This record gives sequence, C-alpha cells and structure tokens, in this order.
Amino acid sequence: MKNLFNILGIIFLGLFFSCSPKGPEKINFGKDQCELCKMGIEDPKFATELITEKGRIYKFDDLNCMQSYATENAEQVGQAKLYVPDFITNELFPLEKATLITGGAIKSPMNGNVAAFIDKTKAQEEAQKLGASFLEQ
Repeated sequence: MKNLFNILGIIFLGLFFSCSPKGPEKINFGKDQCELCKMGIEDPKFATELITEKGRIYKFDDLNCMQSYATENAEQVGQAKLYVPDFITNELFPLEKATLITGGAIKSPMNGNVAAFIDKTKAQEEAQKLGASFLEQ
C-alpha cells in the first residue's frame, strides 16, 4: 500500500510539473499590452516575450521594449529566457538562435526597427529586399 502511495505521488508531481510553461505563451494581439510602454501589442512580426526563472511571462510590442525592460529590471529578470518572432512565420523562438537585421524599410512599433529570423538564408534575402543590415548580438 505504501508503494502505491509513493507511485501515485510521483505521478502527481510529474503531471504537476509537466503543466508548467516551458516556452512562450500565445500573445493575444489587440488585447495584450506591452509590459514596458503599456501600448497594445498589435504586430506579430515584432511582439516578444521574456520568461523569468520563476516562470513569469512578460510580453512586449518590440524587441527594443523587451531589452529596455530587461536592463531596467536586471535583478528581477535574472537569467530570463528571451523570445522573438520569426519575421516570416511570426513563430516565437529563443533570441539566442536569431539572426537579426535592422534599418532600411523595417518599421517596428517602438522604432527599434529590428527583425528576427530563425533561418539565416531568409534573413539575408529579406535584408537585401528591405535595404537592412545585420545586427550583431
């Protein structure tokens, strides 16, 4: 009987921890607000997310807002995970995997004017089309 309770306890803990978010949350465009500037998040090509070590999710309308927030709240943010949208698919993915381009015809909500790409080849194609340049991370 004691073994049964131990097994059930392990199963319960496994289910509990598997329900916690492991990645970015869906952004409700037109409804969610940027954590920094409080503007409505409207453009899926630029909306970003920051997830703290404790699992708290912050949403931003622009990479510029997310970086400013992380800098201003460095102690609270800690080793947060930063997510950016692929400029082509709008799918959020980790910032450290991104190829970033800036300038040219890229116009983001808070004038950060940075577009992220999961695919470096697509970034090169879009940079050429938009007259943008590569941004080092």
